[in-house]
Amino acid sequence: MEPQLQELLDKKACEEVIHRYGRTQDWLDDEGHSTVFWPDADVDFGFFKGSGEDFVTTVMAHEHTVPRRWHLCTSVMVQLDGDTAKAECYGIAVGASEANGGGLQDTMFGGRYLDELEKRNGEWRISKRTYILDWSHQFPDALEQATGADFDLHVLSITDGGHPMYRRL
Repeated sequence: MEPQLQELLDKKACEEVIHRYGRTQDWLDDEGHSTVFWPDADVDFGFFKGSGEDFVTTVMAHEHTVPRRWHLCTSVMVQLDGDTAKAECYGIAVGASEANGGGLQDTMFGGRYLDELEKRNGEWRISKRTYILDWSHQFPDALEQATGADFDLHVLSITDGGHPMYRRL
C-alpha cells in the first residue's frame, strides 16, 4: 500500500503546482508564483521562450498591468516516473484590457499546458512547460451590467499583491 499512497501524494502535489500557477497570477502573488517553476525550467509560450525564472518575472510584470485576470486549469492528468512526471491540462484564461473608445474589453483564451515536473529535495515544480493556444474570443466587459442594486455581487479589484482577501494556502 505504501508505494500506491506515495503515488497519490505525488500526483496531488503535481496538481497543486499546476493550480497554483493561475491562482498566484490572479492574486498578483509574485513570491507564490516563483514556487511554480524551477528557475532553470524550459518554458515555451510562443511569445516567450526561456527559463522559469525569466518567465515568472516577465508574466508577473504583465499581470500587474492588467485590470482583471482569471485563470483556470482543469482536467489535470499526471503520469509519474519516480521523481519526474508528465502532466497535461486544459486552461482557460481571461484578461481585461483598455478598449478603444474607453472602458474595458475582455479576451478569453483556451489552450493546453503540456508540462514536465521534477521533484527536487521533496518539492515538486514544473521543469518544462509548453503552452498551446486552441482558441480565443474577445467581448466587451459586462461586469458592471451583471451587478446592480437588485443583484449585488462582490467584485474584486486586485491591482497589487497583498490583497486583504488573499489567503496563503
